[in-house]
Amino acid sequence: MQQALSPGPRCCRPDRTPGPHRCRGGACFLFNSPSRESEHHQKPERDGAHPSPVYCFSIPADPSGRSGEGEQQRWERRPREPRPAQDVVGILILCLVSAAALDFKYHHSEELEQYLKGVHATYPALTHLHSIGRSVEGRDLWVLVLGRFPTHHKIGIPEFKYVANMHGDETVGREMLLHLIDLLVTSYGRDPVITRLLNNTRVHIMPTMNPDGFEATKVPDCYYTRGRYNKNGEDLNRNFPDAFENNSATIQPETRAVMDWIKNETFVLSANLHGGALVASYTFDNGNPVTGSLKGYSRSPDDDVFIHLAKTYSSNHASMYKGTGCDNRQTFPEGITNGYSWYQLEGGMQDYNYVWGQCFEITLELSCCKYPPADQLEKFWRDNKVALIEYIKQVHLGVKGQVTDKNGNPIPNAIVEAKGRPHVCPYRTNEQGEYFLLLLPGTYVINATVPGFKSMLKTVEIPDNTGNFSALKQDFSFPEVSDQIRSRVASCPKIPLYQELTRASAAVKPTVHMLVLMTAMLVIFK
Repeated sequence: MQQALSPGPRCCRPDRTPGPHRCRGGACFLFNSPSRESEHHQKPERDGAHPSPVYCFSIPADPSGRSGEGEQQRWERRPREPRPAQDVVGILILCLVSAAALDFKYHHSEELEQYLKGVHATYPALTHLHSIGRSVEGRDLWVLVLGRFPTHHKIGIPEFKYVANMHGDETVGREMLLHLIDLLVTSYGRDPVITRLLNNTRVHIMPTMNPDGFEATKVPDCYYTRGRYNKNGEDLNRNFPDAFENNSATIQPETRAVMDWIKNETFVLSANLHGGALVASYTFDNGNPVTGSLKGYSRSPDDDVFIHLAKTYSSNHASMYKGTGCDNRQTFPEGITNGYSWYQLEGGMQDYNYVWGQCFEITLELSCCKYPPADQLEKFWRDNKVALIEYIKQVHLGVKGQVTDKNGNPIPNAIVEAKGRPHVCPYRTNEQGEYFLLLLPGTYVINATVPGFKSMLKTVEIPDNTGNFSALKQDFSFPEVSDQIRSRVASCPKIPLYQELTRASAAVKPTVHMLVLMTAMLVIFK
């Protein structure tokens, strides 16, 4: 039988029920006897399984918030020893912080803002809070950034984002992201996995993209309310430029803010959280014959990676992996679906991220009921907690590196692609000459091109490095490129690029036929 770890603070379950277990916020973890896994490493409870027992521990946190270099953190049972007075004071402070831990309830705009500002005030070295813009009604679109370098991009550290509440009446994701923030900040410096994750990843969390719609939803409903739309009555997930057809919708302030945000950061991986179904949906949402739409599936050049990303979430979710959907009519094998195969969608955010943002994004439908009762939120958190963490780790798939000139200076806007995976808008290096390509383990040829110079090809063997929190590193140096010669910015226009590709393909066919005809005529003439 296991016993409590050290005589530390009294602990509680996430619902903070009274009794002998009274603390949280990093001082309380769950253990399955006899394993020593921290709370967020455990698989969620499935099919009515009983929750694990709760045990307390106390680990002095490094004031810098970082783990010691080479120090191995272990969960271990310790004998009961008298505590110095300063330790007791520290425990009391920890419990006071924990007493103010996030409740399982819906947080309206003022409460959400207050919570985010409180987190940033409590963890100023680990977080950065900023607004990327305002809604139609003037509400801030808050983003909390977490990581070792929260205020700015650091070379080699990938950028990740979660966005929720894009449809104002789909509310579960909004609260899940607040609880994810709570988990990350209270576990950093105490849990080795969370600590390494945040030391090697810059995580951006936007709890609500549509605060006006949320506030407009006066009567919660499982199916549909006007709160889905923004104040102007626009569906924000039909409001982005589309790669397959002209989107005539007027771009909304919330959409413009997210587009600018994507442009200004080097996002590598993302997910947007919705409700109304239980499935992980992946690119493309729209399509044409070039992407295979005639067969009912719109395939991207990175289809294998997207399938892996969707399965990562569904397989770590308490029930999504079963694929049963929300009724007997709709099933999703393994809990995933190609967006177009499910239903065609024009102007969606995930396709925009992939085509113009160089960011792989999937859509996570987290609840059959769009706006469920608040007393169900705790279970939703248990169901999604592990999946939310495991999905972030996937930002370290594949290969990354820098493209530099003969003097070692970065070359921005160089094209870097994996052979056989051309993007309709080529993926380019950022201002620091960095590139990030999400690829599954295997052998690839990486092609780096600086316009006007000979391309460089390098063959790489990519392992699964997600557990090491770092993709394979492969740099490119162009000795013939000087500091004075730089690639000019050549961003792709926000037009239906796949429509243009279809036209180009159609235009090529008569030319090929003409060449065949001319060759035949020449043979006959001779």
